[in-house]
Amino acid sequence: MSHRPSLYPSQQSSALQSRINQKKAELENLRQLRDLSSQLASQMATLEEKLSTLRDGTEAVSEVLKNWSNVLGVLSMVGGQLPKVVDASAGGEKSNVQEGVLPGTLVRIPVETAEGEAAG
Repeated sequence: MSHRPSLYPSQQSSALQSRINQKKAELENLRQLRDLSSQLASQMATLEEKLSTLRDGTEAVSEVLKNWSNVLGVLSMVGGQLPKVVDASAGGEKSNVQEGVLPGTLVRIPVETAEGEAAG
């Protein structure tokens, strides 16, 4: 039988201490990874909240822009029906819009009451 030379107790102790030090360093790295992961998760949650706010704001802006499109469409329809004004100095016609005169105030008249009945 061949006999394998064993390490001296001081060499075994040194190898064991080296292994312990490696494991301690690995544990510290894992702790740092855990802490950084926690911070990243927190930042991602904050980003999610901000993106949600941004999405809501974008939807609100979209609704406002849709309404302006309708308002401008109504104003252009009303503007096209304004009577022409004769400019005596030039002898030609100009519309009130070109003169800087705005159409009369548009009034919203409710056609139904709160209960849904026709107003009379």
